Amino acid sequence: MQSHPPGRPRTVAIIGAGPAGITAAYQLVKSGIRTEVFEAAPSVGGLARTIDLWNQKVDLGPHRFFSSDPRVNKVWLEVMGDDYEMVNRLTRIYYKGRFFYYPLKPFNALANLGVLEAMRCMTSYGVQRFRRCNEQDCFETWVVGRFGRRLFEIFFKTYSEKLWGIGCQELDADFAAQRIKKLSLLEAIKNSLFTGNGNQHKTLVDQFAYPHNGSGEVYRRMAAFVRNNGGSVECKQPVHRVLVKDRRAIGLEFENGEQRFFDQVISTMPLNLLVTRLANVPDRIVAAANSLRFRNTILVYLKVESTRLFKDNWLYIHSPELRTGRITNFRNWAPQLYGDEPSSILALEYWCNNEDPLWSEKDDRLIDLAKNELNKTGLTNKAVISAGYVHRIPRCYPVYVRGYKNALEPVEQYLKQIDGLTVIGRYGSFKYNNQDHSILMGVLAAENIAQDAKLHDLWQINTDYEYQESAVISKTGLVREPSKSRGLPAPAPVPSAA
Repeated sequence: MQSHPPGRPRTVAIIGAGPAGITAAYQLVKSGIRTEVFEAAPSVGGLARTIDLWNQKVDLGPHRFFSSDPRVNKVWLEVMGDDYEMVNRLTRIYYKGRFFYYPLKPFNALANLGVLEAMRCMTSYGVQRFRRCNEQDCFETWVVGRFGRRLFEIFFKTYSEKLWGIGCQELDADFAAQRIKKLSLLEAIKNSLFTGNGNQHKTLVDQFAYPHNGSGEVYRRMAAFVRNNGGSVECKQPVHRVLVKDRRAIGLEFENGEQRFFDQVISTMPLNLLVTRLANVPDRIVAAANSLRFRNTILVYLKVESTRLFKDNWLYIHSPELRTGRITNFRNWAPQLYGDEPSSILALEYWCNNEDPLWSEKDDRLIDLAKNELNKTGLTNKAVISAGYVHRIPRCYPVYVRGYKNALEPVEQYLKQIDGLTVIGRYGSFKYNNQDHSILMGVLAAENIAQDAKLHDLWQINTDYEYQESAVISKTGLVREPSKSRGLPAPAPVPSAA
């Protein structure tokens, strides 16, 4: 452990042990700072945690890890060592009883759509390119501008409206800009025909690193390191609010009324809850925070008595007649998840709001719904579904309602005025992070605190960030990617840390 230089905080409290929070704790403890983590759930990992089910391991939905940021990959490899597999990604779209490869394979799409429908799609795309509409302030106009209206209606509209619960005209273009980024129909075709250095879009990566014991293993190991090196991680310890005095965070108040005091606080709790529970917040900031909405997820796990189902890691369900939006097959991830078990576990995802009847539906009704929908797809090949389990996740996705930044920006500015308070993570910063984005936020938050300096503006870390250097994880460790600006060859692989 390192000595504690003057000027640095001696104690840091972290709300939440998801990827962002526990990474920050892991880095802070390495810097010699006393760190205490408080997690409301019974285990660490947040949305990326792994649970035991029917003598197998499953994640809370599909959680692949991929990053080209060497800072993120260095931490990940430092924690995991060699205990991971490189998993070949196969994810397809299920639409009208047919399977479409994602990324696009032109001949597969042509065969599934038929010549007439394919011509309609290409004509629609050509018309849109000719129009060149510059108004792309919502998800619908953004996607239509890059793929044409017909492809939008087939491959984007239904799935997006299932996920968000609002029309695509109400969804902000930020969601497309962050998740689809620069991808267009032409780039998708280029990727399918000329896959090679510099041609692969990040959305379309075909291989990812995956821990032997599930995505949650990364965060379990981080928590163990924190506990073994002078810090603490308390689960089943929900935090009610952050204590603030004279515009400085001074500690936490827990649900049981207990108060504890710290030099610094890192929060990953939902941004709207954080702000509305602070004392003496101006009414306009409370109103803005209350307007920020999260979407809930219901995961229905089904035990299917077969080991030979579909070959995908997960399927996107675009068929409007089915309520489920995504189906994950955990048999197709790492063999350590299922061992010698002669069955497969599938997870069907349903998305809803608190007020929707589905959110309060009884577990047995949800299991029956998932069984019926799975049987309609024919994915089980009539195999017996022997058991079901329901897991609810409140406030799972920050909803990018059109114009949401008008509410988010004043909240950001208000929180920046509170010294000693850092907000990170998907919940904490109201950003649709993947694991790698949240890990990066944790790393940079720890750097700010450990060096007692505002080195990084964490509000600017978003899902569309690009790092000037690039390196990816392979089975042999960290491999630096070629420089895109100079076309330099990649150096030899960097061995993974023990």
